[in-house]
Amino acid sequence: MLFHKIINELKSSYLIEGIVQLGSGVKGYKDKYSDIDLMVSTKKIGDIETTKKFIYSCFSALNSIYIKELKFREDIYLLIIFLENGLEFNVSILPTEYLNVKSPLWNVIFDKTGLVTKKMDLENERFTEKRVKYQVNEDIGFEFVYTMRKFYTELNRHNLIYSLKMLETMRDYILQVQALNENKKLHQFKAYETLHPEFITIYLNTYPTEITVEELLISANKLKGLFYETIKQNNIFSMDKTLFKLLNMSNEIVN
Repeated sequence: MLFHKIINELKSSYLIEGIVQLGSGVKGYKDKYSDIDLMVSTKKIGDIETTKKFIYSCFSALNSIYIKELKFREDIYLLIIFLENGLEFNVSILPTEYLNVKSPLWNVIFDKTGLVTKKMDLENERFTEKRVKYQVNEDIGFEFVYTMRKFYTELNRHNLIYSLKMLETMRDYILQVQALNENKKLHQFKAYETLHPEFITIYLNTYPTEITVEELLISANKLKGLFYETIKQNNIFSMDKTLFKLLNMSNEIVN
């Protein structure tokens, strides 16, 4: 299997202290379109550049079509690798001391010294104890209202493209709140089909049947109602009476 082949290649290097698998693959891949996410750590910060080149060469030998290198911060890199068979690998490269936990979906698959498991367990404990585990916009209620006001303003100008962009921004806020309501893994969350079926039905019904001012107004009103019902169920976000009044006043700016 290709996965085991690349892991064995990585394990063979004296530079690599540990390998952590991330994401849905930890529990079992969703389907053949799933990518593979790994964190590869080094004991020494000074080994990062050499390790990155080694990993690059490993995947190049597997007939990769394209490798994109990203630098997140000093001594933390990401290689996004596309193979000929369509498989995608996302490999983070960082020192062991920089390892972190952003979701409960992780598994140490190689640990040369025991320090990788120790670090991941510590980070997982910190992650679990957080009341708000994911970075969220604490003013999401205000941002929704403000975006809706911009929507109505641009609709007055018959700027339908910008109005549609504002509707999508409002939908994104609703999805964030609903994901938190259902205790979903918000970090890089995209499994929207796992949300509550009733919510999905109502959410999809907010899309316009055609691109006209009248249909966009109907969509905005549906989104307004859905956002209010969704945020009412949340124990992190809230809307005070003044903000709710502003939300209801937003459509009054439409000519």
